[in-house]
Amino acid sequence: MPVSDKPRQRAIVIGGSIGGLLAAHQLLAIGWEVQVFERSADDLADRGAGISTHQAIFDAASRAGLVFDTSSRTVPRAYVCLAQDGRVVEQKPAWRTMTNWSRLYRPLRDGLPPANYLDNRVLTGVENSADGVTAIFADGRRIDADLLVAADGIRSTVRAQIFGGAAPAYAGYVAWRALVPQSDLPAATWQALEDVYVFAAPDGELLVSYAVPTRVEDQHRGQHSYNIVWYRPANEVELRDLCTDDQGRQHEGSIPPHRIRRTVVETMKADARALLAKPLADVITCCADPFLQPIYDLASPRVTEGRVALLGDAAFIARPHVGAGVTKAALDAMGLADAIVAEQGRLKPALRRYNDERTRFGRWCVERGQQMGARIKRRAPGGAAPTAAELDQNCRLYLDDYIRVALDIEALTGGAGEGGAG
Repeated sequence: MPVSDKPRQRAIVIGGSIGGLLAAHQLLAIGWEVQVFERSADDLADRGAGISTHQAIFDAASRAGLVFDTSSRTVPRAYVCLAQDGRVVEQKPAWRTMTNWSRLYRPLRDGLPPANYLDNRVLTGVENSADGVTAIFADGRRIDADLLVAADGIRSTVRAQIFGGAAPAYAGYVAWRALVPQSDLPAATWQALEDVYVFAAPDGELLVSYAVPTRVEDQHRGQHSYNIVWYRPANEVELRDLCTDDQGRQHEGSIPPHRIRRTVVETMKADARALLAKPLADVITCCADPFLQPIYDLASPRVTEGRVALLGDAAFIARPHVGAGVTKAALDAMGLADAIVAEQGRLKPALRRYNDERTRFGRWCVERGQQMGARIKRRAPGGAAPTAAELDQNCRLYLDDYIRVALDIEALTGGAGEGGAG
């Protein structure tokens, strides 16, 4: 309900992905007027892949009056380390809850009134003052508000203008992601992987994989899909090559899946067959359109300036090992609304409170992700190849890292054990 009898305050949310939608719903729930502006003209539901969850995501949805049904989740029974020859190196009980990005996005998007969401709106500038904030768009339109929430992701236009030097730093490795519907996989492959959370650790690499609900638009291809995230070292020169398409055009920071050169994809698939257990290699081989995610770190020195608040990946980018990207966006959105309510609608102290609370957790996530990814690197020239026992031990270490980080996040955020990491 509104926090005071004053005229309703107005917020502009830049970015219509999950983080922006979470922010919009939380602000609407406390009585604000909200409009979301998304630069893409396309429906975003087909973006993203499998993700793991924490209770905060469902708490944020519940506060906004939304419900995710149980068919939107999968729960593996065990963590498993799988060696290249198919041996089970380690197995521990699991309590992970997994879902698909689109299964979170769709109810958030559909639950927002059409008038509150405007797509194909490219932000070009922000005017930020003590009295208000103005968003300026490529079509010349100027929109005034009391608050601007920047939820425009890793390459945030708002952060670049308002916060200057805070920019993502490449971590030295990439993630190959594959998401394959159950019907596209051999039956034996699905049976080997469907109910376990699988880890593999070739020399200097890490693979994490699990079953998830199929994307809403692909449900005719099976109720579930299998999701793989394969982290592989790549220096800056190699990254530029990976992000260069068939026309010789280099894509900055990342590359759309359909632009990745087929030779690059085929080399990656051949490596999978050589380095991974057969069921994992089968999934990667069956994936028609794997996509490439360069891994970055970003820790903004602060998340507010005047009447602008950064949220989600626009503020902090933690490596996916932490498994808290969407969770952090949900916590940011609830934290912003809670701060406004706690300060009875007074924006200046509310944003100060939001900044203090969210920077602590954001920095923790970034530092933890760096620690978890420290072993993903190419062996030094001339270094001895690891033995099978050393590879097995490395996989065990990763498995234990993922267990601990999920428990730590639940402890830090007051969750109820719905943990996971990617």
